[in-house]
Amino acid sequence: MALNCGIIGLPNVGKSTIFNALVGGKALVANFPFSTVESNVGIAMVPDERLARLTSIFKSKKTTPTTIEFRDIAGLVQGASQGEGLGNQFLGQVREADVLVHVVRCFQDPDVMHVVGGVDPERDITLIEAELILADLETLERRRDRLDKRVRAGEATAIKEMPFLLSLIERLGKGEWIGSRSFTGDEQAWLREYQMLTAKPIVFAVNVGEGQEDDPSVHRVEALAKDRSAKWVKLSGRIEAEVAGLDLEERAEYLRELGVGEAGLVRLVRTAYDLLGLLTFFTAGETESRAWTVRQGTKAGQAAGKIHSDMERGFIRAEVYHYDDLIACGNEAAVKEKGLFRLEGRDYPVKDGDVMFFRFNV
Repeated sequence: MALNCGIIGLPNVGKSTIFNALVGGKALVANFPFSTVESNVGIAMVPDERLARLTSIFKSKKTTPTTIEFRDIAGLVQGASQGEGLGNQFLGQVREADVLVHVVRCFQDPDVMHVVGGVDPERDITLIEAELILADLETLERRRDRLDKRVRAGEATAIKEMPFLLSLIERLGKGEWIGSRSFTGDEQAWLREYQMLTAKPIVFAVNVGEGQEDDPSVHRVEALAKDRSAKWVKLSGRIEAEVAGLDLEERAEYLRELGVGEAGLVRLVRTAYDLLGLLTFFTAGETESRAWTVRQGTKAGQAAGKIHSDMERGFIRAEVYHYDDLIACGNEAAVKEKGLFRLEGRDYPVKDGDVMFFRFNV
């Protein structure tokens, strides 16, 4: 699954620093606006300690985690919806993202200029959201004009859609963030057609300075996130960059010295992953232990197709047990002895943490 996270925010808030730490990239980090012109793209591993345990139990020769794509999109500025700061190009890149990671600056650093003024995360969030709202309004108003002709022609589907479209225009006109509110099946289908920026799932990555973890500005971002049904993660771009440059053992020691259980970027990746309603199942054996990403509600036959289309086409059955049962029992043989090893059909809904082996014939 090609999951795409777009990293957005004003210039000089730490987007490229965080991107580099996530994917081990070398995007330009500079103290001036638009040092990122073309978006940088990189792949980050989705951290999952269960996969390492499976590799150990099965003595697997290879370990393959699931991945997530991050796109470092150049800083948006006021007027982006009218093309300011190469805004049209950047907004187009935002539309391609499945989830938005909005980097919000809460760190104080006189050596890093702020394009608007002093550090004020509420103002910065409002500026970015205003541009996305204006871009969506323009999109929906064009849609309304086209739809109106179909309504006057008596087209039933257009007559059904128009009230929903007008309600969105009204809400955006009031400056509302559409967010992850509940929608019917038809409304969700229309939203996919609209490709609305303000309807995308969003994670606020609150970039703090050392010793600023409990700054009042951080709590204001938390409140804003809750109001938008969004998630938020607190991290320090500078520290995350340092952590990313260490090997695993040094990284663990450094985090212990900081009194932190895990890197902020680990939480960011996991949050983005969970926000889209994704789950992980595993295949494991001596050759390879591997994590696979599917959406919640995926059936066993579809999960088999994730590995190879022939597996879905020739699906016979899935041999399944849960990771937790494997850990409790110690090995696969004990899982079978305790009756926790199951045979499931094509329509079995895959659960997060399932360890699966697919039987198929083509």
